Amino acid sequence: MAKRNFSMVEYFNKIAADHIPELAFKGSTKSEFDEWHKRAHAKYMQLLGEFPQPVDLGPEVIFSIEEDGIIRERVIFDSEEHMSVPCVVLRPADMAVDGSNAAILCSHGHGRFGKEPVAGNRSSAEYIGDIETMSYDYGMQMARAGYMTISPDLRVFGERSDGGDPYPGRDKCNIHFIRGAILGIWTLTLNIFDMSRCIDYLLTRPEVDGERIGMMGLSQGGTMTTWTSAAEPRIKAADIMGYLNPWKGFGLKRSNFCGSQIVPECYRWFDTHDIAGLIAPRPLLVEAGVHDLCFFIEDQLVSIEAVKRIYEAAGVPDRLWVDIHPGPHAFAANKAFDFFAKYL
Repeated sequence: MAKRNFSMVEYFNKIAADHIPELAFKGSTKSEFDEWHKRAHAKYMQLLGEFPQPVDLGPEVIFSIEEDGIIRERVIFDSEEHMSVPCVVLRPADMAVDGSNAAILCSHGHGRFGKEPVAGNRSSAEYIGDIETMSYDYGMQMARAGYMTISPDLRVFGERSDGGDPYPGRDKCNIHFIRGAILGIWTLTLNIFDMSRCIDYLLTRPEVDGERIGMMGLSQGGTMTTWTSAAEPRIKAADIMGYLNPWKGFGLKRSNFCGSQIVPECYRWFDTHDIAGLIAPRPLLVEAGVHDLCFFIEDQLVSIEAVKRIYEAAGVPDRLWVDIHPGPHAFAANKAFDFFAKYL
């Protein structure tokens, strides 16, 4: 008797069970890494599609205040013709204005409040709750460690959320993915473009050394750190928190992602750890919480081992740092300070 199936859930699970991405890294030597990196990076950039045309940033510092030794600035700049980016920029009050300082781009996750908790905004109980639950104020923590940090709102979050609920009952990330798809525009690519424009802005700052720029992010911020760092060579060191794990589990089995975190055919060609592997030979820190209920630790460990193989083949195993911590879906704050101090 024929084996019948009416379930689309089961259909994709069956496909995922045997799927191996076409550009999954399978080598072990430096020459195999170099050949793979060249082919994989070209395909990766092709999948992202065309980036918008940049316009003059026209940056404005809306306000600048000092509190407890940290300068907080609200900064707005234009990334492309029809889009502006609101950010919080933090720096130590005594930071020298001599072009010698490191900066870190801090991306928020798929949370309710965009950049604000990441930048240490404690003006509401809700912000404080996110900060305390996930050690989520890494933009502020890194500023207190001596860095300039820039925390932008991703598209459809925070100040860019069109009031928070423009499509009641539906995930606006998915709606905008569909809207863009009929034009051949991917929201993830647009966000990567905006992250690159944040780097352009940092290069205008008299405090910053353009050779000392890093990136970090939790959850969707981990997505952004992975995908942006793979595309943007000006990021010299990256900290991916609570994201790397195979698409087979979180993507196809649990569908734990949104339209702002994919481009079409991404899993046909790459798993998440392959994209992270494109960051090599640059330094990379991967953080994974044992009690992460968003991305399961057993899945994260699979991707961590895969990234280790890529860094070993690249000849730089020492540049991959791993922090498997006994916490939840959160910034561990165990190795990040030493990591960025060493590589930035």
